[in-house]
Amino acid sequence: MSIRSIRVIPDPILRTACDPIEQITPAVERLVQDLVETVDDPGRAGLSANQIGVSLRAFSYNIEGKVGYVLNPVIEETSGEQYGDEGCLSVPNLWYKTRRADYARVRGIDLAGKTVILEGRGIMGRMLQHECDHLDGHIYLDRLEMEERREAMRLLRSR
Repeated sequence: MSIRSIRVIPDPILRTACDPIEQITPAVERLVQDLVETVDDPGRAGLSANQIGVSLRAFSYNIEGKVGYVLNPVIEETSGEQYGDEGCLSVPNLWYKTRRADYARVRGIDLAGKTVILEGRGIMGRMLQHECDHLDGHIYLDRLEMEERREAMRLLRSR
């Protein structure tokens, strides 16, 4: 379909929890195509529907050359800890060390309504948590330590 433009903070859609997808419609199919095409670009690990202006529970991913999507994702399990650099297409040019679980498992569905389970450690685990946060109306800056969060917000206001 098309590569969509990315919404950036302070766009209010990024702070709004997304609605579950109740029915697979042609519009949902187009959304998935747009998510997959938009995430399939070097340097992009994941993309949630609200980042392209659609308040539905869906995201796409591009990890180690594997591109895919999941609808209605829910984090089922996390374990361990990682502390590393994280950035976001909706918060351009800001990277901060962020605490996340090392391992995450997400359950959702595909366009055929079949169960999809995505899981992984490291960057995959980080991406799963990052995108589910987006769908719940949160951005990674919310997880920063207080001083780093203040600095990030100051930098955003000065733009």
